[in-house]
Amino acid sequence: MMAIFTTNTMAQTSATVTGTTAGAKLIVPMTLTQTSPLHFGVINLLAGAGGTVILPSNSTTRTFTGGVALSAVAPLATNAAYNVTGTMNVTYALTLPTTITVTETTLGLATMTISSILARFNGAAADAVTSTLSATGTDSFTVGGTLTIAAAQVAGIYAGTFNVTVDYN
Repeated sequence: MMAIFTTNTMAQTSATVTGTTAGAKLIVPMTLTQTSPLHFGVINLLAGAGGTVILPSNSTTRTFTGGVALSAVAPLATNAAYNVTGTMNVTYALTLPTTITVTETTLGLATMTISSILARFNGAAADAVTSTLSATGTDSFTVGGTLTIAAAQVAGIYAGTFNVTVDYN
């Protein structure tokens, strides 16, 4: 007589990690406040010639090309300027339009285009579209661009609006 005995052995089928961490990061909503409008100042249009006026993102010192001359008459040129608040030490991105259209305000028939729209963050050496909020959760930046004026541009006051957006990265 032969007896067969079997033993069941159990393989380890589970494992446990103890001390798994959990957490969350809370951020506060960002705010964006405009403190100054984008304005190219008074520009003298020379007869029959168009041109451009360049307003750098970090200076109100305008340069021009073509048939325009700059004037020191008010209103003077200003960079659009903004203050940002949010969660301290967090990076964020800025979204600017690619172009802005301004329209002559009396008849509304003539337009000009602002292009090459750039931003400079406070203390930065170059234009950029990302920055980091300070240890107090604040930052600021200024905006400039290039205004293109046609040869037969209608004289007058031109105005328009554009959107600027900030959001956490």
